[in-house]
Amino acid sequence: MIYVYPLMEFVDEEHVPVTKKITQEFYSLLQTITKSSYFTSNPNEACLFIPTIDVLNQNRIRPKEVGKALASLPHWNEGRNHLIFNMLPGSMPTYSTLLEVDTGYAMITSGGFSSQTYRPGFDISVPVFTPVAAKLNQIGDKGTRPWLVISSQPNIHNEFREAVTELATEHPSFLVLHSCSSNALDMKIRCREEEKYSYPEVLQNGTFCLVIRGVRLGQPTLLDSLSAGCIPVVVSDTYVLPFAEVIDWKRVALQVFEEDLTKIVDVLRAVTSERIFEMRRSGRMVYNRYLSSIERITLTALRIVNDRVFPHQGRTYADWNEPPEERHLLPRNTFALPMGPPRSQGFTAVVLTYDRLDSLFRVLERLSKAPSLAKIVVVWNNQEKEPPPTTTWPRLPKPLQIVRTKRNQLSNRFYPYPEIETECILAMDDDIVMLTTDELEFGFEVWRQFPDRIVGYPSRTHVWDVSIGSWKYESTWLNNISMVLTGAAFYHRVFNYYYSGAMPGDIKSWVDDHMNCEDIAMNFLVANLTGKAPIKVAPRKKFKCPECVNTDLLSTDLSEMREHMAERTDCINRFASIYGQLPLRSVEFRADPVLYKDNLPDSFKRYVDVGSL
Repeated sequence: MIYVYPLMEFVDEEHVPVTKKITQEFYSLLQTITKSSYFTSNPNEACLFIPTIDVLNQNRIRPKEVGKALASLPHWNEGRNHLIFNMLPGSMPTYSTLLEVDTGYAMITSGGFSSQTYRPGFDISVPVFTPVAAKLNQIGDKGTRPWLVISSQPNIHNEFREAVTELATEHPSFLVLHSCSSNALDMKIRCREEEKYSYPEVLQNGTFCLVIRGVRLGQPTLLDSLSAGCIPVVVSDTYVLPFAEVIDWKRVALQVFEEDLTKIVDVLRAVTSERIFEMRRSGRMVYNRYLSSIERITLTALRIVNDRVFPHQGRTYADWNEPPEERHLLPRNTFALPMGPPRSQGFTAVVLTYDRLDSLFRVLERLSKAPSLAKIVVVWNNQEKEPPPTTTWPRLPKPLQIVRTKRNQLSNRFYPYPEIETECILAMDDDIVMLTTDELEFGFEVWRQFPDRIVGYPSRTHVWDVSIGSWKYESTWLNNISMVLTGAAFYHRVFNYYYSGAMPGDIKSWVDDHMNCEDIAMNFLVANLTGKAPIKVAPRKKFKCPECVNTDLLSTDLSEMREHMAERTDCINRFASIYGQLPLRSVEFRADPVLYKDNLPDSFKRYVDVGSL
C-alpha cells in the first residue's frame, strides 16, 4: 500500500518557501495516487511513502532546503521505502542528469536519467511530460508522409546543430524547424526561415522525428513525436528511455549513435514500409497506454514498483508490450522458450488436410503405430465438404480429434488449439505416407534433446543469388540446410502462440492470401526467437507420394515448378525485409542413430528402419 503525506508548505528559518507553488501536474499526480487501489490513509499499513514536495522541475526548488524538508518527514528513515517524482533534473550551468537533492535511500523517478546515474531495478525512468502532445488530435495512419524526417527541437545541442543543418541542405526530404524569430517563446509554432508551421501538428507529416540530446537528456519531443504517429529517432547515447525496464523500445523507436548522425538519412531510408507500420502501431499503443497523461505516467510507475514487490504476480513482457487483442494468443510467459526436456510425455500429430482422404487415412494408420504418439488432431481445412462419418475412418489405437476451420488457410495448422495437450507437436501433411515408425520415434527422441528447434525430415536451404542480388530458395541437395519444412516436423507448441499472435508485419496474412510459405514463415520465426538452426533427422530426402493427386506442399512435382520456386524465393526476401534481417541459420549436419551405418545385427540397433534416400 502507498501512503501520501498531507499537503503542506515547507519554509526555511526565515519563513521563505523551499519550493514554488505546487504545479497542476504534481497535483494531478497526487490525485491519481490517492484515487488508486494502491492508496492507504494509514501510514502503518504502507510499504511505500510519497512526499508531497513538488520537485518535478528542479528549476522551481531550492535543492539544499528541499533535502532538509525531506529529512523532517515523520517516516523518512533516510529515504527508505520512499518514492520521489522528478521529471526535469539539474539546472544551469551543468544540467545534472540526477535530481540534485539529498534524497537518501529513496527511489527516484526522473525524466533525464543517464546510464551512469540510473540505478536499474531501483529508480524509474519516466518521460518529460508535455501538455502540448496530450492536446494533439491523433489521426489514422496517413501512409506515406511528405517528410522522411523532421527535426523540430529548438534546443538542439550545439555539437549537433551544424550536422542537422547540413543534412537538410543535402536531402530535400529532411525538414529542420527552429523557434520563430518573431516570437521565440511561442511553443505552438515552428519556423523554417520565414515559413511557419503549427506545432506539434507538423509532426504528423513526418515518418521519423529526431529526438536529439539537448542540455538535458530527456526531451518533450519524444512524447510529441509519439502523439503525432511520427517514429522517434533517438540520438542520445546514454539516455535511459522512459519505463525502459518494461517497454521494449526497439518496437517503438530507432536509436542511433551520436557519431552516426551524419548517416541517419541512409539508415532511415533502409527501414521497410512494413516495419514503419508496425513501429507506428506499437508507438501509438505505448503512448496511449503509458505516456499520454500525468495519470497514466503515474500509474505505470506504480505498477512497476508493484511488480518488483510481487514478481510472482507481475506483468509479463506481452502484458506490457502487446496489444490487448493479440495478447490472448500469446503464452502467459512470453520469454518461456523451451530450454529443457519436456514435462509431458509423447507428441500430438497435427495433420492438415483438405480432400485427400485415401492418403490421409494411410498417414493416420502410420502415425498410430508410433509408441510415443499421444493423440492425433486432424485440421479439416475444407469448408465446402463435411468430414466423412466416423464409421468410415480407420480404427486407431490412439485418440483422434477433428478440428473444423472456418476458412481455408495454411496458418490453421499453427493455431494453438486446446486439443493439443502435449508440449511436442508433429506437424504433418496428409500425403506424407512414407515415414516409418522408427523414423518418427527417432525424430521425437532428437526433439526431446533439442526442444527449442524445429526437428524434422524434408530440408531446404537459402543461398545468395549474385546474378540478381537477392536471396534464393533452394531445394537442391547441398551440404547445408537452413530450413526444415513443416510438412513433417516436430516443434514445441509454444511457437504456435508466437505464430498466431506475434508474427511480425503482415507475414501471416500474406501466407494465407497466397496459400504458400507457411513453413518458411515458421522457420523464420523460430530462428529469430532462438538464434538456432533446425535439425534434419535421418537420411531420407524424397517425400513424394506417388499415388497422390493435387499434391500441393512437399511433392517433388510442385517443388520443381518454376512458379512455385519463384514464389518461395519471393517469400524469403519479403520475410527478410519485414524482419530487417535474415534470421535463418545454416548447418552442415543431420542427426542419424548412432549405429545407423554400423555393420551390426539389427538386434543391436534401437532404430533399424530409418528410411533411405
